[in-house]
Amino acid sequence: MKVLVVGGGGREHALVWKIVQSPRVEAVYCAPGNAGIARHARCIPISAEDIQGLLDFAWGERIDLTVVGPEAPLVAGLVDTFEEAGLKVFGPRENAAEIEGSKALAKEIMEKYGIPTARYATFTGPAAARDYIRQHGAPCVVKADGLAAGKGVTVAMTVDEALAAVETIMEDLAFGAAGERVVIEEYLEGEEVSVLAFTDGETVVPMASAQDHKRVFDGDQGPNTGGMGAYSPAPVYTDQLHEQVIREILVPTVRGMAAEGRPYRGVLYAGLMVTKDGPKVLEYNARFGDPETQPILMRLETDLVEIIESILAGRLAGQPVRWKDEAAVCVVLASGGYPGDYQKGKVITGLDQVPAGVEVFHAGTALKDGQVVTAGGRVLGVTALGATIREAINTAYEAIKPIHFEGMHYRTDIGGKALER
Repeated sequence: MKVLVVGGGGREHALVWKIVQSPRVEAVYCAPGNAGIARHARCIPISAEDIQGLLDFAWGERIDLTVVGPEAPLVAGLVDTFEEAGLKVFGPRENAAEIEGSKALAKEIMEKYGIPTARYATFTGPAAARDYIRQHGAPCVVKADGLAAGKGVTVAMTVDEALAAVETIMEDLAFGAAGERVVIEEYLEGEEVSVLAFTDGETVVPMASAQDHKRVFDGDQGPNTGGMGAYSPAPVYTDQLHEQVIREILVPTVRGMAAEGRPYRGVLYAGLMVTKDGPKVLEYNARFGDPETQPILMRLETDLVEIIESILAGRLAGQPVRWKDEAAVCVVLASGGYPGDYQKGKVITGLDQVPAGVEVFHAGTALKDGQVVTAGGRVLGVTALGATIREAINTAYEAIKPIHFEGMHYRTDIGGKALER
């Protein structure tokens, strides 16, 4: 079969890497792809948000299956468009993907169906939002309602920080239309964990747990990013917690979405905070996480294409999903200045010196005059397996040593919380 993967980041590189391993697959295409993806698939210069262009390509190439990586085309209705054209496509439809596209909608669904989450209020104007912050104080969390590439969230430890976040989102419109509404939440204390699950709308099969590192600097300091690294499994996520999350969060979410007329099929991502009162949902994503996908797929033994086909056929209940016992760690190498302004086009060296068995997933790269150069804020995700988390950490960091590009920076403590446990 022919498969098209939509997107061009580290998550999509990991998806392509896993899909090409399937004996059922004869050719893989990726739009737009990147320099690393080009080693496994034919990259097509079509934007992930050019739905008509992607549809025309899929028809012309007789693509058998399309797998959507990023959230923006899902929220824009790519799946609906492909399905209406009679094409097989993996991901939630537009009205289901809105669980990520609108934080206010997600909170409403959690409240209605008794899914544990932080207390919150939603505002459409900055004055009312500011009054609420002054009344309730800090710490609190201020979120742009819509899609903001993982950067529309401010964990404000002071009232001034919270007020500044409202100004940035609602008045400066730093995230465009995504900031027309804000959600202000109570601050939750605990440890974060990412739980991704496959679902065909009825059956829910959780993936291996993972923990993302959002802050740019060691020790969880500095501004939020799209993710500076991840590891799997997360020791904080015990077997007892796993059963509780399935029972109280994942299954009620899928059932609630169906009851709302928003049947959910694809990958459901629940970002959780493990508090002293139990797990609470911080956010939903309507797709594979990035960079969690990189270590998770390194640990997946089962053919991903088989899993996807079982979901599309509504028979996930009969599909085995097996995981390696090994741990996996992904360390993101970022451009100088990220998550703020950064330069592109820096030559990357040393990729050919990375030891066998370590995967370097390209997140923001391009080919220029035969050389691999930087083309994004998050550039590479160096991902390694190990018998233990510590071994995977050591292998990943050792593999980084030969890699270099001007301004390169990365966290040196990815997986540290796991070692503390």
